[in-house]
Amino acid sequence: MKKIALLFAGQGAQTVGMGRDLADQFPVAASLFRAADEILERKLTEVAWNGPIEELTKTSNCQPALFVHGLACLAALREIAGEFPIEGAAGLSLGEMTAHAAAGTFDFASGLRLVQKRGELMDEACAATIGGMAAMIGAYENEVRQLAADEDVDVANINTSTQIVISGELAKVEAAIGVAKEYGIRRATLLNVAGAYHSRLMDSAYQQLGPALLDVVMQMPRFTVMSNVTGEEVKTLEEIRRTLQDQVTGTVRWVDCMEGLLERGCEFFIELGPGGVLAGLLQRISKGVDVMTVSDADSVRECAERILA
Repeated sequence: MKKIALLFAGQGAQTVGMGRDLADQFPVAASLFRAADEILERKLTEVAWNGPIEELTKTSNCQPALFVHGLACLAALREIAGEFPIEGAAGLSLGEMTAHAAAGTFDFASGLRLVQKRGELMDEACAATIGGMAAMIGAYENEVRQLAADEDVDVANINTSTQIVISGELAKVEAAIGVAKEYGIRRATLLNVAGAYHSRLMDSAYQQLGPALLDVVMQMPRFTVMSNVTGEEVKTLEEIRRTLQDQVTGTVRWVDCMEGLLERGCEFFIELGPGGVLAGLLQRISKGVDVMTVSDADSVRECAERILA
């Protein structure tokens, strides 16, 4: 069997209706959505399935909704394909929490409450600041880091070697877009986001997430989980807590995470979540890599067939 890696979607991938057909067709998925509503004592499922998109896009809704959806996809997949071996996992930003839940670092309820808290803290940080993010296309990390230093913004995501996101005060991000071509950056685009994620403007969320992480009972993951901020496998519980906190204000080194899983011999990558963004990024990082996106009942069945073939 090919070595399998799991990838979990991050904020921005959410779509109204995600998970509804999974719950209709797989009892194990339905039970996760039901449990989520009970644990959070609110109708998260109602927002995920019926929207409106403006409500689902709120950080405090979309983060727990994506967490539940990713794990529901995995549960449905395992219902058909069994407990297939997993070599490693990574998740983009919020998705790293889902990866840890999948690996058994913490249980579903603890992870969901933690994600809910993280989303609320980030919502509060967004409301207290005027932040923005912009994608820098066609430039390398050194060039974007120089631009970020000169314009007093932060490097938020290194998605591929030539797709890098900056984050910070909106006026400064807009100024950086205005001068991007002077740094050899082919295209600079303002992103439609609620705030400056993975930047110093999230410091209030960073400060408050630390104590929340200490309250969560954790054990070492059953398989490799890559850290966004180091781009490497986490090796201790202390490192897991520290990097999950650091991730709120730190750079997401997605390229390093993917290269790390490829170096471990991962051959078949399964993206669990809507949108297919991570599959697209991986194909830019490593041309010809075997990757598929699982987000609904049909793709669950297709993926299970591939695993069992």
